[in-house]
Amino acid sequence: PSIIYGLLALGLFIYTFGLGQSILTAGLTLALLILPIVITTTREALRSIPVHVREGAYACGASRFQVVSHHLVPYSLPGILTGVIIGMSRAIGETAPIITIGALTFIAFLPPVPFSGTPPAGMFDWLTSPFTVMPIQIFNWTSRPDPAFLQNAAAASFVLVLMTLCMNAAAIWLRYRLRKNIKW
Repeated sequence: PSIIYGLLALGLFIYTFGLGQSILTAGLTLALLILPIVITTTREALRSIPVHVREGAYACGASRFQVVSHHLVPYSLPGILTGVIIGMSRAIGETAPIITIGALTFIAFLPPVPFSGTPPAGMFDWLTSPFTVMPIQIFNWTSRPDPAFLQNAAAASFVLVLMTLCMNAAAIWLRYRLRKNIKW
C-alpha cells in the first residue's frame, strides 16, 4: 500500500535527513513510490531480449559494456520507458503518502514560482515551500457548499483523469513506436 511509502518518507526524509515538509520531500516520496514499478519493468524488458543477441555480440568480440550499451539498452528501451511513464501516471493520483509527510489540506497563499529567485542558490527556494496535491484540493472543493467550488472540483478531476489517460496513451504509443524499429 502507498501509505507505507509515506511512513518510510516521514521517517527517512523528514526525521532522519531533516528535509522538512516540502515539495522536495514529496517528490522524493513519489520517486520511492514508482521505483518498484520501474525496476520490475526494466528487469522484464532486459529479460525479454533473446539470448542469441547477447551471445552474438560477445562472439563478435564486444566487451560487456558494449553489449549493454549497444544491444541490451536499445532493445529494452521501449519496455523501460513504458514502465517509467506508467509509474509516473500512478504517482499523479497518489494522495496517501503525500498526506503522511504533511501536505497542506488548505492553501491560503500563492505558491512561489519555480526558478524565480536570485541565481544560483535562490533559484531553488520553491523546493522547500509548503505544498498540496490535486486530489486533496478536489476533496476540499467538493466539501464546500458553493456551486462554483463544485465546478472547480469537476474541472480539476477532469484534468487529473485526462493527464492519466494521456500518459498511459503515450506509454502505449511509445512502446509501439520503439518496438516497431527492433529487428531480432
